[in-house]
Amino acid sequence: MLKHRGFPGRLPGTDFQFTIRRANPKGVSKLFARERYRDRSPADRRADAAFLAALWDHFGEEPFERGNLDAGRLSWFFGREVVPAEEPFDANSYEALLKIDLPRARAAFPEVFEGEE
Repeated sequence: MLKHRGFPGRLPGTDFQFTIRRANPKGVSKLFARERYRDRSPADRRADAAFLAALWDHFGEEPFERGNLDAGRLSWFFGREVVPAEEPFDANSYEALLKIDLPRARAAFPEVFEGEE
């Protein structure tokens, strides 16, 4: 499992996790699209924006390996702002390649991309 050095482990001051420390001995957690409802708490929304900002700062438009990125946090974005970068895609692999779908990410989280362009 690739560890993304320099990637924030969590949202500062909270328990919102962005990375995992070690591979799951019971097997890799599957990525799946989780529905983000309008009534999510402000803290959840801040965590989402901070995670997407960290992805953008760390990887930009380049494909990246899932590695030690938290499956639960990634699943809030999977299939929308973060999409598979390879076919066939293995949602149960730490080596799976992902990428940011920039038009959808800009539409959903404009505050992350302010000042760019």
